[in-house]
Amino acid sequence: MTLAFPNPSRSFDEARNAVCFIGHDGMFRIRFFIEAEALAKSGVVPGGKVSTETACLSAFDALRATIQDVAGKVYVRNRRDSYTLTAADFR
Repeated sequence: MTLAFPNPSRSFDEARNAVCFIGHDGMFRIRFFIEAEALAKSGVVPGGKVSTETACLSAFDALRATIQDVAGKVYVRNRRDSYTLTAADFR
């Protein structure tokens, strides 16, 4: 099977300071987190009085296709049930 992202939902995990999203490999559910720092380095995160949560979710939405591509590549290298994507994964 291959990794798919049929559910577009995402959420902000304040404890991890990351956006959480879910992928599926057949019947297996794979949790992904992308650190706020990785989103900030994209240059898409708005500044000003926008909350960290709002800024991160907006950046995630703008970069969804790229993030999911990177998540798929990371998943293929080492299949697990949870991953944390960092800025290093986007180089």
